[in-house]
Amino acid sequence: MTRDWKFDVPTVGSKRLPPDARYMEALSSQGYGFEIAIADLVDNSLDAGAKDVVIHFLRDGDQLVSLLVVDDGRGMDETALDIAMTVGGRRDYAVDALGMFGTGLKSASLSHASAVTVVSTTKRTRTAGRRWVMERALSGFHCDIVDPDYAQQLIDRYDNRRPIEWQGTVVRWDGVKDFPKHGGGGQTDRYLHRTINKLGLHLGLHLHRFLARDDFNITIAVEDVQSGTIYMNFGVEPLDPFAYPVSGHPDYPRKFTASLPSIGAVTLDAHVWTPKSNLDEYKAVGSVMDRQGFYFYRHNRLVQAGGWNTFRQPEQHLSLARVAIDLPDSPGDVFRLTVKKSGIDASPEFASTLESAADGDGRTFLDYLSSSDTAYRDARKRAGTTRKPVLPPGKGLDPSVRETIEEELPIIPHEEAIEIRWQRLDNEVFFEIDRATRSIALNQHYRPAILGGRRGGPNDAPLIKSLMYVLLHEAFEKEYSGSRERDNLQLWQAILVSAARAEVERVADHD
Repeated sequence: MTRDWKFDVPTVGSKRLPPDARYMEALSSQGYGFEIAIADLVDNSLDAGAKDVVIHFLRDGDQLVSLLVVDDGRGMDETALDIAMTVGGRRDYAVDALGMFGTGLKSASLSHASAVTVVSTTKRTRTAGRRWVMERALSGFHCDIVDPDYAQQLIDRYDNRRPIEWQGTVVRWDGVKDFPKHGGGGQTDRYLHRTINKLGLHLGLHLHRFLARDDFNITIAVEDVQSGTIYMNFGVEPLDPFAYPVSGHPDYPRKFTASLPSIGAVTLDAHVWTPKSNLDEYKAVGSVMDRQGFYFYRHNRLVQAGGWNTFRQPEQHLSLARVAIDLPDSPGDVFRLTVKKSGIDASPEFASTLESAADGDGRTFLDYLSSSDTAYRDARKRAGTTRKPVLPPGKGLDPSVRETIEEELPIIPHEEAIEIRWQRLDNEVFFEIDRATRSIALNQHYRPAILGGRRGGPNDAPLIKSLMYVLLHEAFEKEYSGSRERDNLQLWQAILVSAARAEVERVADHD
């Protein structure tokens, strides 16, 4: 009955329930991406006042052996180091600190390595080190104490050669899961090229405000531990997502104010990008749909690059719209930072307030969205052509190709994408289309010849797959094929089978 309802749950005491050691395994399984994990470590360096951070890939010939993040920050004594290595360790964060939860170092590191070692020194204390090994952590939170002589040796390795001079910290990853198991055949070089490029773009984007300063640098380097040879050594450049050469609309940028009852005023710094830009600051952020929307900063660190946070659905006509928002120091329950610092969960209060957000001239945030839409459409009109909307490209196509298609062609909204995949088919056909699953199957038999000896993958053969999308996307946009469409499919089938067989014969002759 209603009168029996308790508005507060009665209790009779409390009981301490410490976490099981398997909590470490859960902590390391939060889906940290490699770049996000490294950025989390650099955040710690910034909080320690570092001016110089080096991300060091160490290799032994063809084999990658360790990854180190080294900084010249204030360093830690043994007490501070114990707190830093404690899961959820309690410490007082500065008002403008990038750290927040006390789990980033451990969860980011053990998501990608079987062991993480932290060695640190200050101007007034001796060098100390601690190490988490996942196997020992799972058996009861046993953290190793690093041999003081080795700890000093590791610090000395970076003393007087950058970045450490009087103080600093080294975070060392061993047993990195993403490293190639066998580095021969150029695997290590390819991995490093691909990984370092992505890492540089990620750090350049999310830390661009820090990198734009004269007193902060991030360097990515690769060194052979036996010979001391430096294979790569370059500085990360800032990648400002608002560094367009010319505004895409003469009335912008413009600042709007959203008045949230629970936390007060939040400024929306609204921009319209230059149409059809090829700059990395525009294109490297993500796909056409991903890069539009809100760019949230917390203490000058970008924590979300794009997205509308339930305010609206992304659409191609808003691809030029970007809004910078600096989060307040006390965001309440309106803005909640994810543990990985890779996104913001915004409450419904934020989305509803945007409807009435305005600037000092009475222009509204909804007017801004309309202007962004107009800027995109006007740029298309000036190009002199109106292109027919198409179904979106999906799995199987390289992300850069999907991005170009979405940039160049209007996409039919809210439609399932066209997937392209390899499949076993009769050797008399090169492809099959399935309208029910909206997929294009390519004949697996011809895949080795088309790849020319290269390793296959989900997004391989981008040239062939792109041509297949261009040829066949219209077949999915109609309920049935007429006689002309069927004849075209037979024609393309015959030509492509002949071409694929020619590729097979060329590979056989070469062998």
